[in-house]
Amino acid sequence: MNSRLTRCLGLFLGAALVLAAQRKPDAVIVLEDEARDPRIAIAEIRGPIPAATAIDRFNNELWKALDASGRLELVPRSFYPRSAPREPRDLRTDENRMPEDPGMRGLWMAGWEEAPVIARYLAYGRIDETGNRLVLSGYLSDVTQESTEASYVFGKRYYSEATVTSARGMAFEFARDILTNLGLGEGLAGTRIYYVHRDEGDDRKEIWAMDYDGRNKERITSYRNLCLTPAVSPDGRRIAFTTFLEGIPKIHVHSLETGRRLQFYNQDASLNTTPSFSPDGNTIYFASSASGISQIYRADLDGGNLRRVSYSNSIDVHPLLNPRTGAQIAFVSDATGQPQVYLMDADGANRRRISGGGGDAVQPAWDPAGERLTFAWTRGYEIGNYNIFLVDVASRRYTQLTHSRGRNEHPWFSPSGTHIVFSSDRLGSPQIWSMRADGTQIRQLTSKGVNESPVWAAR
Repeated sequence: MNSRLTRCLGLFLGAALVLAAQRKPDAVIVLEDEARDPRIAIAEIRGPIPAATAIDRFNNELWKALDASGRLELVPRSFYPRSAPREPRDLRTDENRMPEDPGMRGLWMAGWEEAPVIARYLAYGRIDETGNRLVLSGYLSDVTQESTEASYVFGKRYYSEATVTSARGMAFEFARDILTNLGLGEGLAGTRIYYVHRDEGDDRKEIWAMDYDGRNKERITSYRNLCLTPAVSPDGRRIAFTTFLEGIPKIHVHSLETGRRLQFYNQDASLNTTPSFSPDGNTIYFASSASGISQIYRADLDGGNLRRVSYSNSIDVHPLLNPRTGAQIAFVSDATGQPQVYLMDADGANRRRISGGGGDAVQPAWDPAGERLTFAWTRGYEIGNYNIFLVDVASRRYTQLTHSRGRNEHPWFSPSGTHIVFSSDRLGSPQIWSMRADGTQIRQLTSKGVNESPVWAAR
């Protein structure tokens, strides 16, 4: 493997081969703030005493899932009225108030719209127990409406086992329905983050997965080797990654439903790496040195019907199709001597650089809308210090999201586009972190071992 290819591949696989940037960065233009998030009150939903632990978990997870979505402003429960409705007919309007019973004030819609609550929406309901199962009747109302009928947004019945784990899943489902009925996407609940894990003192790396909040970690591969650059199909059924199991980097594909390895033919080359799936999930794009130098290729899910996409004298790696249009490929090339982020049409035409030059710009990832890219960039910073940047593809405006707290690398958007997951060694060893897509609300998701290269999947 030639030195240029080794260097460029090292940038993706976490090698410490970084050039010093020679000048300070240009002024960064920050993208406009999003509209203010709607305020929602989430009434505690009560149920039978025997399932109290599971119901407590349900209420906690519902709150966390809606809060983590980044699309709603949650009203603190300390502001709520004493009583909450359990079904829509309990949600009284001003016309049918009962002043002689102050305890009923919480059932008036005005009690949730007025100070101190000042909510726009109210999530509420009841939980019943049938045998070993919980039955949730969950509702969402717009308390700013003048009548109970007009306020009703949706209602649905949900079922789960009377266990903590099942109650958590039921909370995720209710949270997703609240968000989708408000036109705010599906949120983070139920999504999964796949990443590369290495135990301390061990050179071997495996692919692991966890929930959006860092819970339920599980190992996906057991190769006892190097497994890197994971990519998950849009339907969440397949995972592709790079492995050195046979001594040179090759692409393997596994079923996430059965855990079994699926057929994928690797070209006769010193390098096959950085796979990604097309938006329809029927094609894998990857980098291969089959032509002598690393170029972008595409193939069917089994590696057949190979087609070369890029034709350049530079090293091209890490292809990612625009998830909305499928018409553009973001990738990394060293055409200017240093790795930079480029765009080209899906057929390889119209190559143009999207990063601003200076330093190393690597690891691009699209937002779900196909309008922005996030990537890691050393521009203007000390040796080895990557930071996460965001660029609006149409306007070429950059936003810096992290600020020189260690190496911040491998950014990836959540399926909702509201958050970004990334790896950082800001507290010592590399770990997985998440943040809002504007760089706020940074949270650590892993703490044991070495964890890097995260990708965020719908499930």
